[in-house]
Amino acid sequence: MQTFHTLAELRAALHDFPARTLVPTMGNLHAGHLALVARGRELGAPVVASIFVNRLQFGPHEDFDRYPRTLERDTALLSQAGCSFLFAPDEAEMYPEPQTFCVRPDPALAGILDGAARPGHFEGVATVVMKLFAMVQPTAAVFGKKDYQQLMLIRRMVAQFALPIAIAGLDTVRDADGLALSSRNGYLTPAQRAQAPQLQAALHALAKAARGAHLPEDVLALESRAMRDLTAQGWTPDYLTVRRRCDLLAPGADDLREGAPMVALAAARLGATRLIDNLEC
Repeated sequence: MQTFHTLAELRAALHDFPARTLVPTMGNLHAGHLALVARGRELGAPVVASIFVNRLQFGPHEDFDRYPRTLERDTALLSQAGCSFLFAPDEAEMYPEPQTFCVRPDPALAGILDGAARPGHFEGVATVVMKLFAMVQPTAAVFGKKDYQQLMLIRRMVAQFALPIAIAGLDTVRDADGLALSSRNGYLTPAQRAQAPQLQAALHALAKAARGAHLPEDVLALESRAMRDLTAQGWTPDYLTVRRRCDLLAPGADDLREGAPMVALAAARLGATRLIDNLEC
């Protein structure tokens, strides 16, 4: 694997590879990230992984400064996983001048759920992903379904800008007890880590109950009960909800009657650590 810290070096190395697959990350890699690399390799082109902790997607009181930077370890893991190229720019290389031109996602998608809980987050995500697309010029890119709303946003951005990039989504990789793998899991204390699978259990219960609902009011009542139950177990939930997969809006009576594809989504804090998860249903 070749590692580059500047755009000029990366583009020179990629010159002879017209097809390439991008796996964007913020580092502190785990098995979920390596599964993205494996999926990228299956697409048949060299995999370019990026590692960059993007300041633009963090709120003023979030964990940008303490987000783990583990480049040496990450480099070894990517090399073992068969990644061809690593692009690891510093902030000056990524943003050589203030990023005053930004991608503003559709508020109908970016302003709900995680977008409502973290104002400005998805603008930061869309802007850095668009910039990585411009830098790497991939023919494909792989993202995890754990960040369900983010994946939907990126797919819409690619479609609306007519970018020649195929977006592949990979199912959430989980520990044996069901907890979705996340770099932020490392913030959990041992006691919190033992409790963390409650989030997936809550999603399973909500999804199963929602499939028996007949009216939107029934779903709202189930969501409220799920929020109360999770709160009673010591969590601070931002949302625990069932939405239509097509647009992440609340299902209507027709959707429930016709069995439209839905997804249960959750974001909640356990102590100081915010976890997200989802379950298609």
